[in-house]
Amino acid sequence: MIYLSKSIHGNLNFKTFIKNIIIFVKKIKHNLFEQFNRNIYTRILFTNVTVFSIALIILINFSNFMVTQSVYDQVQQDLLRKSKRVNYALTNENVFNNEQSIPEKQELLRFLSDSFDVTIIVFDHEGTILSSSEEQEVVPLSKIPVKFTEVLISGETNVASETDKETGQLTFSAAIPMGNAEDTNQTVENGILLKSQPANIDLILNKMKLIILIGGIVILIFVIVVSVYLANNISRPISRLATGIAEFNGGSNKLKVENNSLDEINDLSEQIKKLTVYTENIQSKSDKIEEERTKLFAEISHELRTPLTAVQGFTEAIRDGMVEDEMLKKKYLDMICAQTIHITRLVDDLLSLSRIESGDITVGKLPLDLAALSHGVVMSMEVLANGKNNTIMFNNKSDNALMIGDVDRMEQIIRNLLKNAINATDNGTIKVEIESNQNEVQLTIEDNGSGIPPEELPHIWDRFYRGKNHRNSDLEMKGSGLGLVIVKKLVQMQDGKLDAASQLGKGTIFRLSFPLLK
Repeated sequence: MIYLSKSIHGNLNFKTFIKNIIIFVKKIKHNLFEQFNRNIYTRILFTNVTVFSIALIILINFSNFMVTQSVYDQVQQDLLRKSKRVNYALTNENVFNNEQSIPEKQELLRFLSDSFDVTIIVFDHEGTILSSSEEQEVVPLSKIPVKFTEVLISGETNVASETDKETGQLTFSAAIPMGNAEDTNQTVENGILLKSQPANIDLILNKMKLIILIGGIVILIFVIVVSVYLANNISRPISRLATGIAEFNGGSNKLKVENNSLDEINDLSEQIKKLTVYTENIQSKSDKIEEERTKLFAEISHELRTPLTAVQGFTEAIRDGMVEDEMLKKKYLDMICAQTIHITRLVDDLLSLSRIESGDITVGKLPLDLAALSHGVVMSMEVLANGKNNTIMFNNKSDNALMIGDVDRMEQIIRNLLKNAINATDNGTIKVEIESNQNEVQLTIEDNGSGIPPEELPHIWDRFYRGKNHRNSDLEMKGSGLGLVIVKKLVQMQDGKLDAASQLGKGTIFRLSFPLLK
């Protein structure tokens, strides 16, 4: 039980240790990602260093592999040349074909071994060692690996390398058939095996690795310096740009943007400048709209206050019994009715203007005959004109008065202008004339009424503006001050133009022109 308890306790400690390591690794990973995503500076620096470090590791391993293979190939080729020279020496001496003593054979092998700095072994078809330059190699029935005996059958050389299991040192071997390779009639009986353990290979490879590593570290330091420089050059102008935007948002009158050598930063600065100008324009328009809205509310309040006050006063007088005369009471009721009609007309015009400005009202784009439409409106307005002893004269000087527009809106425009002319004229003449040229069709409405003073003419397009001759007119004839505003906007919505000219005491002329439909 005690042993089991200790075992369980040990497993729990091991699991806790592993869990702590995992938590620590996750924490480091989180901190690295947090630093990497912190800003452009750290991203550029981390990315360059990481990419170069990976590339450096790959380069070192690849260079080490290539250098190692190159050195190995060079050693094997050198060993192969030595084996051929040893074969030449043994073949010329005809040592193993004569009945010479073993010491003499070994003496010759040792001489060649010392000359070429290799170990020389002579073997037969079975792989049995016949003689060796090293005495300890000649052991009764000792054999060489089978792969080297195959050279006696194939007649080709065999070069290999392997690591000594005891010393751990790399050994290169080359086996060739003994004899003259050009003599095809000669029977190959023995083979030659050369072994070499170059002591300077590891030294050369280690030096090469050290050189590559030192060079890589130097280049890495250079890359870090360059990365820091580039990151600063990229992040510094962006930081300054962000500071300038923050100051601008904080109330600065002008956005401070410095010129930079980087095209991307300059393009970004220019786009931000344009955005700033666009924002300022929007803010200016918003302020203007707000100002106009405030002004509109004040004007509406002023326009409604007068008739409402009159309605309230007359109503209270009748309610309180202050008006006993029936004729006076009827007069008060007529005035209440007239003021109510005026308020209704004002509200209707306000709604129409609001719908036009908000885009809720659209105009049709269909062909219409401006001459025929104007003539029809003139005929319908003759009764109203006769009520003030006015005469409407219609004159069509055009053979083609076709245009693209909205019949209902054009009728509204002509009717509104004729009504203004009738209201401004007593015992006079109102002329309606249609003309056209190659590009335009024109409608002119002229009266010989009271006219408009020069100082008032520019203001006739303002909302709620009424001339002096209209301000004190009868309530039934009194306009809302929005008619001309609505007319001008409807004309513009149909790609037309509207101008006015007037002389005080001589009358007013309104000229409308629209593109001619050919």
